[in-house]
Amino acid sequence: MKTFKILGLLLTYPEGSVLKSGQELVEVLRSEKVLPEASFASIEEFINTQSSRDLMELQEEYVELFDRGRSHCLHLFEHIHGESRDRGQAMVDLVETYTSKGLFIDQAELSDYLPLFLEYLSYCDFKEASELLGDAIDVISVIGRKLEKRQAPYALVFSAIEALSAVKPNKIKIEVALKESPKDPETLEELDEQWKEAEAFTGDPVADCTTCNAFPNATDALNKYAGGVK
Repeated sequence: MKTFKILGLLLTYPEGSVLKSGQELVEVLRSEKVLPEASFASIEEFINTQSSRDLMELQEEYVELFDRGRSHCLHLFEHIHGESRDRGQAMVDLVETYTSKGLFIDQAELSDYLPLFLEYLSYCDFKEASELLGDAIDVISVIGRKLEKRQAPYALVFSAIEALSAVKPNKIKIEVALKESPKDPETLEELDEQWKEAEAFTGDPVADCTTCNAFPNATDALNKYAGGVK
């Protein structure tokens, strides 16, 4: 299912080669017919709009959204484990999982990077990919909601990802996570402080977790995400 990989590609740092291939990506999405019609239309609009914009402007916007603070961080375990030891073990297990599908990642990349996870899903059949995505959908939904609040175009990509999930996001957990999330930093001091704060998905489900099995109800392949975020 190349659809998963394409959606992940749209969330990576903007590159001219990808933007120039926009129509090819649209044709692949159209041919696979996995996205609902409304989601496909939104992604087609996103690709066309991004392709028409100045590359440097896109890159600056991307860094501002995804690299400056924790709110929209694309490393999924950051929102669950923060910098705890659980995150390290979870990422090690994901590396092993990716390897099982013949996906070997660069040592400089972290395995919980959302575009990388979506690429892994593209190696699975749709049913398995949709179920695995469902186990991570709460975190993905929170990031998407924050981007929507910022009126960032990338919110469209997150909505499309949600549409492929086998389960709907847990509305209660989403609202709690949004309420407890730190505001976007406005100064370097606030930025430093934000990275010290607790992860967004706190409370009994995560705090009481001792095994922290990551995608517990999917396959044994992915088994260290965050047991409470389901």
